[in-house]
Amino acid sequence: MIKLLVGLGNPGPEYDATRHNAGFWWIDAVARRFNTTLQPERGYHGLVARVNRPLPGVEGPIWLLEPQTYMNLSGKSVAALARFFKIAPEEILVAHDELDLLPGQMKLKQGGSHAGHNGLRDMIAQLGSPNFWRLRLGIGHPGVKAEVVNYVLKKPSPTDREAIEQCVTKSIEAIDLLVTGEMERAMIKIHAKPPRPKPPKPAPAAGPAPEPGESP
Repeated sequence: MIKLLVGLGNPGPEYDATRHNAGFWWIDAVARRFNTTLQPERGYHGLVARVNRPLPGVEGPIWLLEPQTYMNLSGKSVAALARFFKIAPEEILVAHDELDLLPGQMKLKQGGSHAGHNGLRDMIAQLGSPNFWRLRLGIGHPGVKAEVVNYVLKKPSPTDREAIEQCVTKSIEAIDLLVTGEMERAMIKIHAKPPRPKPPKPAPAAGPAPEPGESP
């Protein structure tokens, strides 16, 4: 079972719509799904919501968290809440922006390296383990490593933003499976490609033209 859902991003209105805040967009959608609101909690250095008995058969609670420490210190917030409530890394799911996936793509995985993502880097350091779950929301890559910092701190194009939001919406359809720990079923749902649109049916062939003097 997942007991702590985390979205990574940077606090402040100047960062709200930037690519690096895709994790915040996801947690906001989760909060809407569970009809709750995140509130500032100084002890956990973030915005927090507690959802009691989120689903039938789930004793709960589950926690929603948006660290307000800025990205590079995300682990400080996550570890503070996880340690206080004795939540293991394996019971944590973090949503974050992913350079190695295009907008409109996402992947669910457990463990692995931080791959240069500073939010994940600090979480691994603070939790002492990389074994938490990650929902990787594709934002694309600028193509040049030196441009990555500026890229993630800028707004995506309207088309890319829509593609990212579609991933957020689709992943929320699997939130019940994620919370109850049915990760294989959640992966199938999240990784499924949308069905290809059916080709239009060919128009019926026209009959022979009427002869002169005949009724059409």
